[in-house]
Amino acid sequence: MTDARPRPLPAIAGLAPYRQGKIALDDVAQPLKLSSNESMLGPSPRALEAYRALASDLQLYPDGSQSALRAAIGEVHGIDPDRIVCGNGSDELIQLLIRTYAGPGDDVVLSQYSFAMAFVHSIAQGANAISVAEPGLRPDVDGLLAALTPNTRMVVLASPNNPVGQYLPRDELTRLHAGLPGDVILLLDSAYADYVDAPDYEAGAALVGAHDNVVMTRTFSKLYGLAGLRIGWMYAPRAIIDMVQRIRTPFNGNAAALAAAEAAVRDVDYAAMVRAENNAELARIAKALDLAGIEVIPSSANFYLVRFPAAGRDPEGAAHYLEARGIIPRPVSAGGPEAALRISVGRPHQNDRVIQTLMDYMAS
Repeated sequence: MTDARPRPLPAIAGLAPYRQGKIALDDVAQPLKLSSNESMLGPSPRALEAYRALASDLQLYPDGSQSALRAAIGEVHGIDPDRIVCGNGSDELIQLLIRTYAGPGDDVVLSQYSFAMAFVHSIAQGANAISVAEPGLRPDVDGLLAALTPNTRMVVLASPNNPVGQYLPRDELTRLHAGLPGDVILLLDSAYADYVDAPDYEAGAALVGAHDNVVMTRTFSKLYGLAGLRIGWMYAPRAIIDMVQRIRTPFNGNAAALAAAEAAVRDVDYAAMVRAENNAELARIAKALDLAGIEVIPSSANFYLVRFPAAGRDPEGAAHYLEARGIIPRPVSAGGPEAALRISVGRPHQNDRVIQTLMDYMAS
């Protein structure tokens, strides 16, 4: 008898499934989960109110045009709402863009610490995913430009990147775009842009507004604390939006997510408060851990990466030590710079707990 069974595409069969950060610990009822870069402050009260208001209308389809949320994003960010499309997280929008513009035989050039699913989506389309190292722990413009081929259709980078938290300065981003052919899309994954307050940072909106081959994706999962609702948005030239809309499913943003995100983006005071607390805590954590002999790589996101220069101290040992005390970090030795540990920024009392535990580990 022949072995007759469905066979997946070889490129997909060779992929490893995405692994999320650990969410539970044995024998710990409520661990401190700092493995997924989630907002410890949670959503705006206005977003929660908007979410609850949808409870009596769940029998209705959401607005497939996403008009209210697009208008709110456009108003707050000062951009054209007709050049915005929303989706089931920025992940879906990255997938839609790659599906639209890359196929078998095409090249997609990805900076090393881009979102892992961008690699997956490229390979699933039959494209060649070309990874470019980030020796300076941020996207390397010269390396990205050197990786271009006549078959390149897209260049993808995250700024700030993950798991490092470093961004590409505006001048370097402009230099990168200037080196690209006009038919190559520059995709800027700006999931952590809402945390950055540096004067030389550019999330991508200005480039999108001035050029026909730049796309910026953003998310409500991080600073806005709506990760459970899966809602993101893309800002792109009209021609690209038109093409992406042709394959977008009509109701890819659920009604509760659209309503909560609209309220969240309009609550600019709450967003500013979250950003200020996060950045203040990052600075405090870095100072405390440095005094304990732990290297903290400067971050512009809601997480930080730590390394252990001291002999006999390493990320694996630190992770076990933290988990034994009810704290879940994210080891990144398989996908990050050298051997390191990524930890999300929590509330001040939670960060105090992490700092003390890591100090105890260094002294143990």
